[in-house]
Amino acid sequence: MSDKNDIDEIQAWQEDVEYLVKILQESFESTNSSYYVDEMNNVLYVELEGLSDYDEEEIVEIAGPVLEELDMDFEDIILLPLSE
Repeated sequence: MSDKNDIDEIQAWQEDVEYLVKILQESFESTNSSYYVDEMNNVLYVELEGLSDYDEEEIVEIAGPVLEELDMDFEDIILLPLSE
């Protein structure tokens, strides 16, 4: 029975990460995004199309409230321009 609970927890966690990426994508008006989880260092990397159009201050201003509200258990969440 614990295997099903583990699978449910992993699925819920993945849905939370995907929701966060979707919210960030909408916040930065990006049409495309991707993400990568570095499990060893507990870091989430989010690549957003068009992020390079914003300066660092704007990125913090836009992403800060989103990241605080969703409060994911990552050591760090790093936003990067989408590499094509």
